[in-house]
Amino acid sequence: MATLVELVKRGEIPKEVKYCAEYEKRSVDYIVEGLIEGTIVIPANIYHRERANFTPRAIGKGLKTKVNANIGTSGDIENIELELEKLRVAVKYGADAVMDLSTGKFIDKTRKAIVENSPVMVGTVPIYQAAKEAAERHGFIGKMTVDELFDVIEKHCRDGVDFITVHCGVTLSALERLRREGRIMNIVSRGGALIAEWMVYNERENPLYEHYDRLLEIAKKYDVTLSLGDGMRPGCIADATDRCQIEELIILGELVDRAREADVQAMVEGPGHVPLDQIEANITLQKRLCHGAPFYVLGPIVTDVAPGYDHITGAIGGAIAAKAGADFLCYLTPAEHLALPDVEDVKVGVIAARIAGHAADIVKGVPGALEWDIEMAKAREALDWERQFELAIDPEIARKYREERAPQEDEKTCTMCGKLCSIKRVEDYLNPKKDRK
Repeated sequence: MATLVELVKRGEIPKEVKYCAEYEKRSVDYIVEGLIEGTIVIPANIYHRERANFTPRAIGKGLKTKVNANIGTSGDIENIELELEKLRVAVKYGADAVMDLSTGKFIDKTRKAIVENSPVMVGTVPIYQAAKEAAERHGFIGKMTVDELFDVIEKHCRDGVDFITVHCGVTLSALERLRREGRIMNIVSRGGALIAEWMVYNERENPLYEHYDRLLEIAKKYDVTLSLGDGMRPGCIADATDRCQIEELIILGELVDRAREADVQAMVEGPGHVPLDQIEANITLQKRLCHGAPFYVLGPIVTDVAPGYDHITGAIGGAIAAKAGADFLCYLTPAEHLALPDVEDVKVGVIAARIAGHAADIVKGVPGALEWDIEMAKAREALDWERQFELAIDPEIARKYREERAPQEDEKTCTMCGKLCSIKRVEDYLNPKKDRK
């Protein structure tokens, strides 16, 4: 079966392209041009997009900022039904994608259940499962064979996963630079650390880099988008934008070019901890070095001292990153750095990231973004509470506050201002037919 890129190059317009164009309020030609250039991706596995409930989304230049929610089991907490509930909540509150990061006992079963039930894009990180199985089979991840790693990658693709994170840029030269860099925190990427451990033990190059053509063949076979992972991302703001991070980014840019040559869709993952004054520079560097590939950022987190509130630190960084050109925000939840998120954490994380993305879309001129806010302003001016709830990112919480603290005298006002409501007073003042009191 042909990939979406191959189809549009042949002049065919797949239904996924038409759907995305309509959703984005963009022309079909705009989406097609982005797919061919590689500045837009539509992660849609040939098996997942066959499902009636699947809703494709385009990620990239000039489009709405998309939001991903991480879910999945761990060795300490494994409940597939709980993960499916997280999926439902993430989708309900507007996530465009979920990533199954499961590391528990039933990884295959969990992944298949999530793909089967997900109407949105699903991503995974195959090295997690490959490393876990290698440790169980051989007693140590370093003894994992290259074939075992690629077998797991293909299994994820065969199960319908739409995009996979692959840490191809953690090379021997990048590790040597890391040793000389003097970071406070070395490698905080779980996938990056696993690959680095294998490389050090075997004294060999990263198999995902060395055998990149093999990876491209698998991705093309299932039309899976490669999400080129940032294994050298900074784990604290003091380590941001250092030499090993940028060296990896240069490598990822070269791998983006090779993916495009093979008609394989690719996006690039970005840093997680970045101070405010370096975020825009990071986005500019990525776009330049990776020739406009869609950029997928975790947060970024703008301060390291707010555990329990990283959905806020991430939303601050995410808004700045998206304004500067980031295309895809991975949410952070209040549980980040502390624990596996629960259902409420997922909800809060998705909403925070959506706020960040939408705030950026307004100033980026994304079609429909400012219009949404204008409609809300009109509803507020009219004191039309039902319309305000309808337009809210989280209608339930807006309605909850309103109903729990309802005004006693004038239902059109709220309990913050009451009789001093500026909107109502100005309305009354400008209307000479009303009796002003």
